[in-house]
Amino acid sequence: MRRDPPSVDGAPDLRHRHALSAAGVFAALAGVVAAQSLVRLPDGWISASFALLAIVLAWRVPRARWIALFVLGVGWACLRGSHALDQRLPAALEGRDVDLVGQIIDLPDAREESVRADLRIESATLDGASLPLSGIVRLSWYGKDHELASCSQWKLRVRLKRPRGLVNPGGFDFERHALQQGITATGYVRDDGDNRQLVAAPFCVDGLRARISAGIKASLHDQSQVPLLQALAVGDQRGLDEHDWQVLRATGVGHLIAISGMHIGMLAGLGVLLVRLLWKRFPQINLWRPGRLIEAPFGLLCAGAYSALAGFGLPTTRTLLMIAIVVIARMWRRNLPTAQTLALAMAAMLLIDPLAVLSAGFWLSFVGVAWLVFCMGIGQRRWWQELLLAQGIMTLALLPLSVWFFGQSSVVGPLANLIAVPWISFVVVPFTLAGSLLLLPLPSIGVPLLDFAAWCMHGQWWLLQEMAAWPGSQWYFPEPSLIGLALASVGVFWLLLPRGVPVRWIGVFLLLPLLCPARSVPVEPAFEATLIDVGQGLSVFVRTATHALVFDAGARFPSGFDLGEAVVVPAVHALGVERIDRLIVSHGDNDHAGGAASISTVLAPALIESGEPQRVGLDSVPCIQGEEWHWDGVRFRILSPAPMDSTTRDNDRSCVLLIESGQGRLLLTGDVSAAVEPAIAAAVGTAPLVLVVAHHGSKTSTSEEFLQRVSVRYALISAGYRSRFGHPHPDVVRRLVDHGASVLNTADSGCIRLNFAADSAPALTERCRLARRRYWSE
Repeated sequence: MRRDPPSVDGAPDLRHRHALSAAGVFAALAGVVAAQSLVRLPDGWISASFALLAIVLAWRVPRARWIALFVLGVGWACLRGSHALDQRLPAALEGRDVDLVGQIIDLPDAREESVRADLRIESATLDGASLPLSGIVRLSWYGKDHELASCSQWKLRVRLKRPRGLVNPGGFDFERHALQQGITATGYVRDDGDNRQLVAAPFCVDGLRARISAGIKASLHDQSQVPLLQALAVGDQRGLDEHDWQVLRATGVGHLIAISGMHIGMLAGLGVLLVRLLWKRFPQINLWRPGRLIEAPFGLLCAGAYSALAGFGLPTTRTLLMIAIVVIARMWRRNLPTAQTLALAMAAMLLIDPLAVLSAGFWLSFVGVAWLVFCMGIGQRRWWQELLLAQGIMTLALLPLSVWFFGQSSVVGPLANLIAVPWISFVVVPFTLAGSLLLLPLPSIGVPLLDFAAWCMHGQWWLLQEMAAWPGSQWYFPEPSLIGLALASVGVFWLLLPRGVPVRWIGVFLLLPLLCPARSVPVEPAFEATLIDVGQGLSVFVRTATHALVFDAGARFPSGFDLGEAVVVPAVHALGVERIDRLIVSHGDNDHAGGAASISTVLAPALIESGEPQRVGLDSVPCIQGEEWHWDGVRFRILSPAPMDSTTRDNDRSCVLLIESGQGRLLLTGDVSAAVEPAIAAAVGTAPLVLVVAHHGSKTSTSEEFLQRVSVRYALISAGYRSRFGHPHPDVVRRLVDHGASVLNTADSGCIRLNFAADSAPALTERCRLARRRYWSE
């Protein structure tokens, strides 16, 4: 019979047992992660069989326990993923009007032109027939007169589609996010239905969060600090704009604003302290129950209440699970080491929701705490040394994950956190929380407390803004590889080993494949082009050996969402370019020019050109027919518009750019119509080319006469999924195919990348949606 090895005094070595249990959790975690690399999931019964087999194997064959736990992780993750995919809207219902009854959850986001909210489905019907729909749908209701309150129940007629995101290098994977969050469809409310609120909003935590958030906004005198205090009090981040997030990313303190695990632990400690003071003041309480056993559950209750107000984000849930495990151990009179507590919290998280590993918060939370546990217990230090060491450890330990998930890292992060962590955690948060809790029952006390918290936060935020503006406050990195991440993780582990381990500095070299990966740069006179997936819009990135250009910038919506900032800039950075030489905005329409300001700010082009500079704004000059320049042996020519041509307006004022290198030719046409195509065809000639189809494939462009005069090898279309404009038009696609062109659409392909060599035909190098496909991808 297997026994634990004895310790010096003959008792079982608990540390050995703890190490074995932690290793088992890591084995299960490895299985869950391995399942996320699958392109397709096995059938549910196969996944369930694997999980059941793993349980039997672990029970009957102890020597194979780690393998069994790995298999269990794979099976459980596949089973959970299959269930989540089965809940998605059936493809046959896309674009159909469906009547839903459900409850508004979380906090609706009201904007100028619409309100966006998540609805948990209770029932669904189509033409009176019941539908088996469930899960959460993310809805937009356009118009200024609609109000969707948290917790309220509604009957709404909606038009839905399956979760669908943009796919680009360095881009946010919305389809993965939707799977992890349980979002089964997205859509908008139709105004032709019997839309009405069914019952008054019942009490629920989200409703309380909304009331506190609204109270903070209504009562705070310093309105500039309202979004920050709303985020700290109830996890309401709706008021934070892109500038705020840029400051938080540049300084690396976003974890504080998102209600970190430290805040949850602090509140649990406050609950314990209050009960301790109570039972010491009234010792007779110990006759009923030992005071120290009362402390722990009350601390857990306080932590749970704050976690509920925070919306149960991953960092808060992780901390809450750790506190719950400590409480259970205390009630059982067991003393668990911190590492064991962390491992059990991870096991609980994987058991509750294995899809949590798809979130960056899961990894940043657990890995950060694990490194602190590993490093902070080594040696004796003073408090200020511990504080400095903690910041250094977190910066280095989370560097690989920051680059992997976000493609960037904050240089000023350690200094910013050194100042912000104690000030926000021990000054701003306590007054914010106290003021928020007293705001509704005792506003005469709650409002002054909130005003004081805002005053404290005002100075801190000013300092963070100044630090974010320092030169080089952020570093951007090319898109990393999995091998680079693995090597960097080993390098961090080696660097953080205890003092005395030989040649620790070698770990620095293991970071290089992640931070300085080998870049695929075109060799003169070749060039590369990437048609970025911006939905219903256009943006093209072109790079030669030493220069870079962006043609068009995607849209910017009234809500403030900016595709230039959110999609184009991260894609350019992920492809290894930090600055561009030229930005060409074909014309002034929003779907081409909306993101230009953001691109200009971040990528700092030396020159900005446009066919309609007066509409684009910025410091732009007109692009004029006949303009020509050369980069690294590649020829660039502006073919349209003609100078001082007053007969052309709007779309026909689009800059048309032809890029040539040997057999490689790329024609960018903006939104020109058939009226100007004859002049373009005459300038292009009959040599084969790659065409970015004008106006997203609209029937007003790409005429039969134009295609008869040019030779199109690839026809690239930038259009939105299920475009409401009907782009691309079927007639245009048919004409292109009839003329021998291979037609590719970003709606189906994601970003489209091509290599234009001087001595060979253009080569398609990547269709992002296909190359980056996972089981959750549409």
